[in-house]
Order: sequence, then C-alpha cells, then structure tokens
Amino acid sequence: MLKYTLKKLLGIIPVLFVTSLIVFSIFYFGPGDPVSRIAGPNVTTEVYQNIMETYGLDQPFLIQYGNFIMSVIQGDLGVSILQQRPVIEMIAERAAVTLQIGLIGFAITFLISIPIGVLAAIKKNTIVDYASMTGILFGQALPTFWLGMMLLYFFAYRLRWFPISGDGTWRTLVLPSVAIGLTNAAATARMVRSNMLEVLNQDYIRTAKGKGRSERVIIYRHALKNALIPIITIMGLRLGWILGGSVALEIIFSIPGLGRLMVDSILARDFPVVMGSMIVLTGAIVLANVVSDILYAVVDPRIGRSTK
Repeated sequence: MLKYTLKKLLGIIPVLFVTSLIVFSIFYFGPGDPVSRIAGPNVTTEVYQNIMETYGLDQPFLIQYGNFIMSVIQGDLGVSILQQRPVIEMIAERAAVTLQIGLIGFAITFLISIPIGVLAAIKKNTIVDYASMTGILFGQALPTFWLGMMLLYFFAYRLRWFPISGDGTWRTLVLPSVAIGLTNAAATARMVRSNMLEVLNQDYIRTAKGKGRSERVIIYRHALKNALIPIITIMGLRLGWILGGSVALEIIFSIPGLGRLMVDSILARDFPVVMGSMIVLTGAIVLANVVSDILYAVVDPRIGRSTK
C-alpha cells in the first residue's frame, strides 16, 4: 500500500511540470507586454530595458523557465510584477475562499446525488425513477455559470436574500456553492443509480433476499456500500473539477478568490501570479484525484496489490 501511495504521489510531478511548461510558453510567446503595464505606454527605452533586466524578462526562454522551476522547487513562487508582493502570500489570501466554495459545493453534490440515485434505482421504471432521470438530464444540460447567473438574479437582485457581490460573510458563499453543487449532483446521481442497479442484480443480493433480510438492510448495508466504491474515484474527479469550475463563478459573484486573482493577472500580464496560481490550482486538482485513488485502494485492497 505504501508503494502504491508513493507511486501516485510521484505522478503529480510530471503533471505539474507539463502544465507549467505549457502556461509559461503561452505567456512567453503570446501577445502582450507586462512592462508597459508597469511603466506606461510612453516609457523610454532605457527605463524599459532596466525593468526587463530587473525581472529577468530579457533572458532566453529556457533560462527564464529554468529559473522559475528552481524557484518553485525552493518554495518560492516569485513576486508580483504589478503589486510587488510575494505571489505565495497573494495566493494564500485568495485560496481560502475558493476552497470554501469548492468544499461546500462538493458536500451539496453528494448530499443530493446519493439519495436521488438510490431512490431512482430502487424505484426503477416508476414515476419516481422517470422524474429523477428527467431532473438529472435537465441538471446535466445546465452550464454552471448560467445557473449561477440565474441564482444571482432571482435570490440576490430580485429577492435580495443574498448580497449581489462578495461582502466577506458566509452569505456570499451560498449561491456559488449551490450552483456548483446542483450542476455536479446531476451527473453523480446518474452514476449512483447505474451502480445501484448493477449491484442489485448481483447473486449475493438475491441470496440476502432469500434469507428474509429486510429491504432496508439489503439496500443500505449490502447494496449501497458496494455501489459507492466506484463513486470514490468520481468524488476525486468531481472535487478537482469543482475547484477549477469555481473560477467562472468567482467572476460572476465578484468573489475575491483564486480564480478571480488568476483572471485579473492574465489580463494584466502579471506572469508570476498567473504561473503561481496555475501551479497551486493544478496541484490541488491532481492531489484530489490521487487521494481518491488511494481511498479506492483502501476500500478495495485488490487495487493496491494489482500494482505491485
């Protein structure tokens, strides 16, 4: 099990390396000039060159990228070109909000999806099943950002139950978390239903029925326990998607999270902040997937043994 865990954790390194290389290449060879943002459009050639040398922007691609990787290895994400603050400090201030939205949305996803998926499975081909599947398909068709705008319009602008923009209180987190939770609950509920139907047709379930076990015991002690094992992997994928998907909602709800920081930095061509944000966000997504794989191996030890 230890070998399996180490293998998964080491797999994070090449993912982060490839991601950083792609993003760094886009900013290095792409349009835009961060120096003009600092000194203005009428900067003299001498001042322009001094700024380029100060931030190492005059160096070749490989040297700049190599310096960046060495700094990351040492735990240094650089200094913001525009704000003159350590990038890691700026990310730490914003990441907490993004994490809160993601985790609340993640909890909403599974509090809704598991009961609906189980109910649809045990009521197969009934009006309950058809209604559940209709709701699931409708939920999967809704873009998260569109649902966020609708929630903002009705519950913030029309009803004024929640603030229209971020005010630093818990009420700010409710609507974006609900938007993330509902859109992800649809796909997860469909997976739960599919797994439950497969498990309910297994021989051991028929044996339990033959022994006179109650339906409640069969469903919750035998069927649901085994049906949720594959869902563990989906949980990791969903958590990673939720953390990344909250970026658009932070813009819509004017929440000062990591996504908002990254978008503002992209528009301002603030290289260090964009690179640092991408590293942290990618690392969080990959780590969530790795944790789900490890939990899957814990629940089903055959997974860990099969990799030896």
